[in-house]
Amino acid sequence: MVIKVFLASSSGSTAIKKKQQDVVGFLEALKVDYTQLDIACNEENRMWMRQNVPVDKKPTNGIPLPPQIFNEDSYCGDYDTFFDAKEDNSVYAFLGLPPPPGSKEAEQAAKVLGVENGTPAEEPKADGSVDASAEVPVEERNGDAHGEEEQAADEEEVEGEGEGGEEEDVADEETAGDEALAEEEEEAVEETDEANAQEEDEQEEADEDREEEDLQSEEEEELRQLEDEEAEVQEEEEAE
Repeated sequence: MVIKVFLASSSGSTAIKKKQQDVVGFLEALKVDYTQLDIACNEENRMWMRQNVPVDKKPTNGIPLPPQIFNEDSYCGDYDTFFDAKEDNSVYAFLGLPPPPGSKEAEQAAKVLGVENGTPAEEPKADGSVDASAEVPVEERNGDAHGEEEQAADEEEVEGEGEGGEEEDVADEETAGDEALAEEEEEAVEETDEANAQEEDEQEEADEDREEEDLQSEEEEELRQLEDEEAEVQEEEEAE
C-alpha cells in the first residue's frame, strides 16, 4: 500500500505551504512510506485528485485544495482530518495502515479490542510477564477484604469530617479574633489621627494668636515713635 500526498509545489498561499509541510514532516517522523504528487506542474495529478475526492468531502466551490491524502486509490482525507487524527493518536487508522507494535495507537487499539470482547487488556510487567490476577474477577480476588476496606474507608471519612468540622470552628474563631484585632487597630489609628489633628489645630491657633500679638506690638511701637516725633516737632516750634 502506497500513501499518496497531493501537493502544490508552487502555491502562493502561505497557509497551504505550512499545511503541506506539517503533513510531510509528520509522515517522515513516523517513517511512513509515501509519495508526493505535484498538482501544480502536472495536470494529470490535478485532475485525478479532483475526481477522486468524494463529493461530500469537497468544499462548497467543488475544488479541493492540497494537501489531499490517499492510500492507493482510497481517499483518507485532507489536512483538517489528518490533524484531528494526529491529535487523537490515530494517524495509522486514518491512513488505513496497521499501527506498529509498541506505539500509542497500537496500545489504544488493544485496549478497545479488549473492552469490546468483554475482557480487559493485560498489561505486561517490567520483566515482560503478565499478572495472572488480572484474569480473576475483582470480587473473587478480594472477597470479604474488599468489604472491610470499604467499611474502614467510610469510618475514616466520618472521622475526617468530624476533624474537618473542628478545624473549621477553630479557623472561624481565629478569623473572628483577627477581625476584632483589626478593628481595634483601626480605632486606635483613628484616635491617633484625631489627636494629631487636634494638636495641629491648637498649634495653628497658637501661631495665629502669636502673629496677632506681634502685629499689635509692632503697631504700638510705630504709634509710640510717631507720638515721640510729633512731640519733638512741637517742642522745636515752641522754642522758636
